Amino acid sequence: MHIGVGHTLPAQNLHVFQARRASFKCRQPSPLNPLTKPNPCSQKPLSSACFSTESTRQHLSNLEKLLQKTNEAEPEQVITKPPINGSIGNKGKGLLEGLNLSRIWPETKAAEEMSPRHLNRLQRLLSKSNMEYSPRNSLGSRWREYHGCNDWSGLLDPLDENLRREVVRYGEFVQAAYHGFHSNPAMSTNQAPLPRHVALPDRSYKLTKSLYATSSIGLPDWVDDVAPDLGWMTQRSSWIGYVAVCDDRREIQRMGRRDIVIALRGTATCMEWAENLRAQLVRIPESDNPTQKVECGFLSLHKTPGAHVPSLAESVVEEVKRLMETYKGESLSITITGHSLGAALSLLVADEISSCAPHVPPIAVFSFGGPRVGNKGFVNRLNEKNVKVLRIVNNQDLITRVPGIFIGEGSNQQQQEDLQKKQRNDGFGKVFNMVDNNNPWAYSHVGTELRVDTKMSPYLKPDADMACCHDLEAYLHLVDGFLSSNCPFRSNAKRSLVKLVNDQRSNMKQLYTHKSLSLNLERDRLRVPIPSCLPSPSR
Repeated sequence: MHIGVGHTLPAQNLHVFQARRASFKCRQPSPLNPLTKPNPCSQKPLSSACFSTESTRQHLSNLEKLLQKTNEAEPEQVITKPPINGSIGNKGKGLLEGLNLSRIWPETKAAEEMSPRHLNRLQRLLSKSNMEYSPRNSLGSRWREYHGCNDWSGLLDPLDENLRREVVRYGEFVQAAYHGFHSNPAMSTNQAPLPRHVALPDRSYKLTKSLYATSSIGLPDWVDDVAPDLGWMTQRSSWIGYVAVCDDRREIQRMGRRDIVIALRGTATCMEWAENLRAQLVRIPESDNPTQKVECGFLSLHKTPGAHVPSLAESVVEEVKRLMETYKGESLSITITGHSLGAALSLLVADEISSCAPHVPPIAVFSFGGPRVGNKGFVNRLNEKNVKVLRIVNNQDLITRVPGIFIGEGSNQQQQEDLQKKQRNDGFGKVFNMVDNNNPWAYSHVGTELRVDTKMSPYLKPDADMACCHDLEAYLHLVDGFLSSNCPFRSNAKRSLVKLVNDQRSNMKQLYTHKSLSLNLERDRLRVPIPSCLPSPSR
């Protein structure tokens, strides 16, 4: 049915409406709308400048400035007016909320995550100029508890905020070891190495000793002729970590003692990879118990001296004795931390220094993504020496499941005790113990476990590859967001995502990698240098 204009308007107003309608038809279309075309009824032709790229860029630039100005100050509280009864908008909103579309269509939840509030938070986490350090709460008289005197009982699930801060802080010491090595990986084969500068993440500590690991195996001479460009990748001795001691009075007072840190990096050279593959169990030389065994390759890197450097074991013992004598009479602690290969060597170092002198300070190991190191005999050896071990394990990290087979697995102390009780009542208990003690692949984990999960991170892909699941920064990211085993990633985690995005871009959810590009992070990265170690998380 067609209704004419004359049937709907009074006659006296008809000419006014027609004149206005004619003027609307002759209006120029928006230059930003690609679907509109110039109207032939216009009085004069459209200027080509309306469709120019410069005007479009200017419009987008003004829009971006407006958005940035809006995002500068995010209100902490949003005061909303009470709903008006009978409002159509409120009725529609209540109906949509009742449908719970995010459960039906996951895309709806993704859209909610990209709301301005979430994007502002993402931008802060991705900004290098807005680093936030966590408040260093005073540990005081509880430092022994956080150092593992009670095996961190009651502190892991849910994760105590002070312990989270300490775990991430020790992880950053390992990051400094990685950076210290890659800044100058090559070593001279003709003279002793020069002192090495390491940018420590905590200025209250000072470096006192560089540590080196040497492989007992070597490549044939013809390898250098065939592949001369390998360089430091084939060297037998390499810088693997350092010893540092807290030298700040305020930090000593906060921690309740003077802390000695031994930080060890993971595998980097071909020789270290070759040692990792020597997975058979061998007897510990200093042990009188033939059942106490560790992996052959790890022991080799720990005990073998180099041409111009002492062995890792000798260097650590010498430096710990010196520091104990220097700070004699003070309350001391020894914290050993490492990632991957460094986590395995940390256990051997702890075993070495635990009996190097009388009255050795309390020893704790914080290991990230560490493989198995020895059998049950080695586990009992460390327990007898009162060495406390906290293993941070990613549920998707395969490195934590090697070497060895399931027989020697003991990821949980309570599970081990239950298994032993069952074996005593089982007619096959003696057979099981005989196989376990004589099997060259019967490995067992040491200490208490803090288990995190890549799938809990809202930023990482649930099917992230093996390299990402074993990455140290990914570990620190997961620890920062861990609340408890039955809780999601904590929403107030504030650890910077810059390093994670740069190193693991392919394993980040596209939702965030695409948005990081739109937030001009690439441009910012060229302007601001990336720090050697990222800050610890805030509460």
